[in-house]
Amino acid sequence: MISMTGYAYREKAGDDISLSVEIRGYNNRFLEISVNVPSWLSTLEPKIREHIAALCGRGKIEVHVRVREHNAPVSVSVNAESARAYQDVISSLAAALGINEKPALSTLLGLEGVLEIEKNRNDERYWKAVEPVLEDVASAFNAEREREGKHTEEDILNSISRIEEGLAAVASFAPALEASIKENIKSRFAEVLGNQIDENRVLAETAVLLMKNTISEEISRLGSHLAEFRAETAKNPRPGKKLDFLCQEINREINTIGSKSTILEVSRAVVEMKEALENVREQLRNVE
Repeated sequence: MISMTGYAYREKAGDDISLSVEIRGYNNRFLEISVNVPSWLSTLEPKIREHIAALCGRGKIEVHVRVREHNAPVSVSVNAESARAYQDVISSLAAALGINEKPALSTLLGLEGVLEIEKNRNDERYWKAVEPVLEDVASAFNAEREREGKHTEEDILNSISRIEEGLAAVASFAPALEASIKENIKSRFAEVLGNQIDENRVLAETAVLLMKNTISEEISRLGSHLAEFRAETAKNPRPGKKLDFLCQEINREINTIGSKSTILEVSRAVVEMKEALENVREQLRNVE
């Protein structure tokens, strides 16, 4: 089993670029990947998303990439039109106020839009820096999810063992439940008819009630569902959805056994099985 929750963080400092990658995983019904990168690295988002999607089957995954440049190539240009517009407005204001002064060049250069600065960035260069760190942190993230998933699997299978023990207890009382049904029918006939009991009638009524109240079929189906649960856990690394469905079927059989039971020991076993199943369902919310 693999848990949907996990966390990993890695960072790397270089002469030109320092970066960090952080991955967080949360429970979610479907796979939902959120990638946060600097706006000027948005072209790398699909590659990052594809890398994470290859590792995760379900869950809400948040990826944060932070990059700091030290010696990025820069190109600087002047927007002469903006500078001229600023100069005209400032000169007009000076004339209106009766001030004989022209705007200094340093003043114009400090105004927004006059100097246009653009860093020369190469996407492939940044991807070469980000990719190894991403692979490292993704590997750590997956290892954390597998570690947590292993503990979750152990807890789930312990609860399944409790249900199997409860099922064995219920099965041991199945003959007593059928005997109790037969005895109740005979007692009712005796109350009404006294010694004039029609054995064939008693057998017919017994057969009808046994069909309605026997738990042999539920015991068989519940045992089959539990065996399938274990098999799916063993063969499927991401069994979450299938196990959710099996839990519904297991719950149905346990409830039916409880509704038919007239024996205290069976009712107690049903309560134990329902408690164990609730723990299984709670834990499965964390599993892919």
